[in-house]
Amino acid sequence: MSLFGTILSKLGFGHPAADAAPPPPPVDTAAPAAIVPQTPVAPVAMSSVDVVTKLDALAAADSQKLNWKVSIVDLLKLLGLDSSLDTRKQLATELGCPADAMGDSAHMNMWLHKTVLQKLAENGGNVPKELYA
Repeated sequence: MSLFGTILSKLGFGHPAADAAPPPPPVDTAAPAAIVPQTPVAPVAMSSVDVVTKLDALAAADSQKLNWKVSIVDLLKLLGLDSSLDTRKQLATELGCPADAMGDSAHMNMWLHKTVLQKLAENGGNVPKELYA
């Protein structure tokens, strides 16, 4: 699994929402079409993950004072992931960090933090735009 995929998983992306509609009952294909009513299936909205609430809860429960809203290192630590420079470089490469930012860890960290939050939002996460814009 990719590093970003691990972040998605840790935050609950891809897990069925508790309030999601149950799948429609199977249609008996052996019965004649005239007897089997065709009920239109309503589209199921993509479940949104409340990233802010989840990360704030993790931060409140953590003995360290981690500020995930500004630090990629703190965000990774809250999720129980390796926050070493090598891991951050690997994640930055995976997400397409520009080469000029890769040479300066501070610049890379800022780019990476915003990009991770932006990608979470793009994948259905509820992340305020001001955190990554």
